Amino acid sequence: MTRPRPRLAAFPKCFEFEIGLHHTLSVFDWISIAQAHLDVEGLEMYDRFFTSLEPDYLRRVRDAVSEAGFCIPMMICSPDFTDPDPEARRRAIQHQARLIEIAAFLGGPGTVCRVLSGQQRTSVSREQGVAWVVAAIEELIPVAREYNVVLGMENHYKDGRWLYPEFALKMDVFLEIVSAIGERRHFGVQYDPSNAIVAGDDPIALLEAMKDRVVSMHASDRFLKPGVTPEQLAQAGGTTGYAPFLCHGVVGRGMNDYDGIFAILAANGFAGWISVEDGLNGVDEMQSSVEFLQHMREKHFAA
Repeated sequence: MTRPRPRLAAFPKCFEFEIGLHHTLSVFDWISIAQAHLDVEGLEMYDRFFTSLEPDYLRRVRDAVSEAGFCIPMMICSPDFTDPDPEARRRAIQHQARLIEIAAFLGGPGTVCRVLSGQQRTSVSREQGVAWVVAAIEELIPVAREYNVVLGMENHYKDGRWLYPEFALKMDVFLEIVSAIGERRHFGVQYDPSNAIVAGDDPIALLEAMKDRVVSMHASDRFLKPGVTPEQLAQAGGTTGYAPFLCHGVVGRGMNDYDGIFAILAANGFAGWISVEDGLNGVDEMQSSVEFLQHMREKHFAA
């Protein structure tokens, strides 16, 4: 009997702002680049990559991905459920519901649609923030059921356009929210070991704490610039964009223990998607990351 094992996708971290903000590249350019350079099975999408949410445009994206030999197993969204304005929270829920529908249209049954908590505003208490986030996700779970999509809550650091870091940046807050949601089929965790490092937490400890709820994973690696500590990074919020103390590089050459991570995933029968989030130093480094993850998969998920 063949043992289930994860499949590999890619997210263009190197082109995130070119596609999703400046529009100097299109999502179709990214599909072509991936086809030419990357040995993966899927392409992860971001709603900001799309210049329209109309069906004809989305169908063009879906068809281009298929014609290039890929599928769309994962989709990034960045809802903000901790805004003190109830109307803003309502709009965030409504937009996320629409993106769940789009994720199903693009990727079909079982597509993972990312969900976040929101921004870490000083005016919002932990208790209130947790309550808002849990309520929002609980409201979205019936939508995920309707479209047979899986909500994957990511232990995130900070959306590139947010003013503040993630409300659930720290492991204890993240686990409190995840534990409060009983749904197991249409809600789980999108695990990102690098974001745990940024938060000053242990990626292995986080994975051990919720290993039975992981539905997908982002794979990147982080390198600290000389003299910088993870604690400093965790306190580096308050400015737009990512903290300037991080270096990205080839997966497997940084601070993450990928042998340990893959051993835990394999022991728990993980068969979801792992998306390479790399390439800031060029798409060739992204392919090197893919090759490393292929090696990890062969080592830990041997038939």
